[in-house]
Amino acid sequence: MGATGGPDEGDIVLRDYQMEVARPALEGQNIIICLPTGSGKTRVAVYITKEHLDSRRRKEQPGKVVVLVNKVPLVEQHYSTEFGRFLRHQYKVERVSGDSQLKISFPEVVRKNDIIICTAQILENSFANAKKKDEDGISLSDITLMVIDECHHTQKGGVYNHIMIRYLRQKHRNALLLKEQKEPQPIPQILGLTASPGVGGAKTQQKAEEHILKICANLDAVTIKTKNLAEESKAPFKRIASADKRKEDPFGDVIKGVMEQIHAHVGLNSLCEFGTQNYEQWVVLTEQNAAKDENTKVRVCAEHLRQYNEALHQSNTIRMSDAFSFLDKYYNEERKKKYDPEEGESINITDTERFLFTLFKDKKEKLRELTKQAKYENNSLAKLREVILKEFTTRTEARGIIFTRTRLSAIALSQWIQENPKFEECGVRASHLIGGGDQSLVKPMTSAEQKDVLKKFRQGEINLLIATTVAEEGLDIKECNIVIRYCLVTNEIAMIQARGRGRAEDSSYTLVETEGSGVAERESVNEYREKMMSKGIARVVKLPKAEYDKKIKDFQLQVIMEKRVHAKKKKQKSMQQEEPSKVSFSCRHCNKAVCSGESIKVIENMHHVNVTPRFRDLFTVQENASLQERLLDYEANGVIACKDCGHKWGSMMLYKSIDVPCLHIKNFVVTYNSKNKVFSKWSELSIRFPAFDYAAHAVDLVDENLEEEEEEEDTM
Repeated sequence: MGATGGPDEGDIVLRDYQMEVARPALEGQNIIICLPTGSGKTRVAVYITKEHLDSRRRKEQPGKVVVLVNKVPLVEQHYSTEFGRFLRHQYKVERVSGDSQLKISFPEVVRKNDIIICTAQILENSFANAKKKDEDGISLSDITLMVIDECHHTQKGGVYNHIMIRYLRQKHRNALLLKEQKEPQPIPQILGLTASPGVGGAKTQQKAEEHILKICANLDAVTIKTKNLAEESKAPFKRIASADKRKEDPFGDVIKGVMEQIHAHVGLNSLCEFGTQNYEQWVVLTEQNAAKDENTKVRVCAEHLRQYNEALHQSNTIRMSDAFSFLDKYYNEERKKKYDPEEGESINITDTERFLFTLFKDKKEKLRELTKQAKYENNSLAKLREVILKEFTTRTEARGIIFTRTRLSAIALSQWIQENPKFEECGVRASHLIGGGDQSLVKPMTSAEQKDVLKKFRQGEINLLIATTVAEEGLDIKECNIVIRYCLVTNEIAMIQARGRGRAEDSSYTLVETEGSGVAERESVNEYREKMMSKGIARVVKLPKAEYDKKIKDFQLQVIMEKRVHAKKKKQKSMQQEEPSKVSFSCRHCNKAVCSGESIKVIENMHHVNVTPRFRDLFTVQENASLQERLLDYEANGVIACKDCGHKWGSMMLYKSIDVPCLHIKNFVVTYNSKNKVFSKWSELSIRFPAFDYAAHAVDLVDENLEEEEEEEDTM
């Protein structure tokens, strides 16, 4: 609780357009507020939250507001800059995320506070627990207002949608209860916030309107409230900066030559151009099929081709030296996997792996030499340098964000800027901002590191962020006046979100692209879709109420029926489930038999472990600095890898003081009904494995330790 008094406790004053869009929500209706980034959507939500709780307090009714976000950094941002800042003197406000250090359960947080800001998955998990009659769960009826930030994500398959399907089913049940003259279950008021619902890939105006109506239906909104803010705020000045194509690319030619040799080695043919996203999709599919067919030769070559393709893409956007470092690091990591530190010797290497290692070794010095020849660098970097220097030399106070596709390019661009004295002379102070999660060659950022970078950016200690899409949505820095999308175009929502990061009056939005890359053309498509979206919203708002209500009801019933059919199929599938013993696992790299499904147990419905003595003899434990998690009762900081080939199998997890090997299914080929399959998630495998018996395993370990201690005493 914040102390009373002080500037944070002033009245929340809304502008006329903000009060206008808030009005239906203040009357208790479900709405979507669609306002451009920087126009105060969150402030409107804070005002509605306060009025909602004030009103319930006056009526002596309980009030409970949950604010849902889709990214961890937004939990802290909404707490510190909006909901906590304005409301904690009057109401109890708390924030919860997967990185939260709170020692009490989520239902307890909900019970003790008036406003809870959390990631959507935490709420969904708690709803699921309540359905299983678990004490560690809450129900919809515990909430009186649910604010859904970035609500355009309320689409099929997303966690927001799972939550809203629960809501729609309860609303449908309530209608039946009322018919039977029974008491309905309370459901919360819904407030959706977005800068852009998008058009969902629509190619016609009709489909664009249908997409917008579906989002309204998913959120049970009576309307979507928007406002043309032409008079209120200016869109950032926009330009496209095109770099000339390279005349010569010897570095890329060497990599393409290596890729052609690998293709010839295994007889692969692809119609896709090297270095493109299409080629990446083709090579990923090739690797998956080879794994299922137990074709180790093709599988390994496809994996290496993917790395060369990534390096080729990098050499077109970042420095050749960065692309070379990426490849060199990959091959160093692969060599480490082939070395057994306990035995002090190399693990068995196949002829194909030897061919691939030798191929890189033969080209390594040639590639290294080419990285030193600046005349062969891509022209995109020179164009980006020109744009940054112009922005920072013509502004009194410059603060910007560069959006790039990959984590590696964000880190590399940050280093490039920091190492270039010309940028320092112009006052550029750069840092990267990337997401979390385990990536083998790129160390992710922890939540604490993200918060630290964002804090420094807000305070001006850092004035140029190089970010992946983690910063596209919701990032609130009012002083940001430069937005650059570097060789990156996705969809119209991302374009609007990224452009919206430029909050200051004199903001600019620049797209840096290479001539002939198609980036500028895709940006034009997005601009066209943005116009379709604006027209679609205007038409949806003007629909006669009866027509709007019918369309919304039809979409909602369709969603409920789809969920019902899906649940029925899932139930039928579970009734026909095979025993875990019917599946077996083999190493995805060398096809060595690893274990039967009988050996797999599950911790907390999430972590699949194998604690059998036989399994322990099959792997080695390696350090992995990029994998460091500390969540609740477990922590993971080591990698388990195949003793024969060094291929990663998962992580060594410390669970309640016991080391347990945790398996990642994507690293195995699963033999099921005599067919080989590959899965990216355990949930894709229909078999359900039994829960891990902690007590039984702990007793066995204690007995083993006692026997060892007795043997040691006997020999003393």
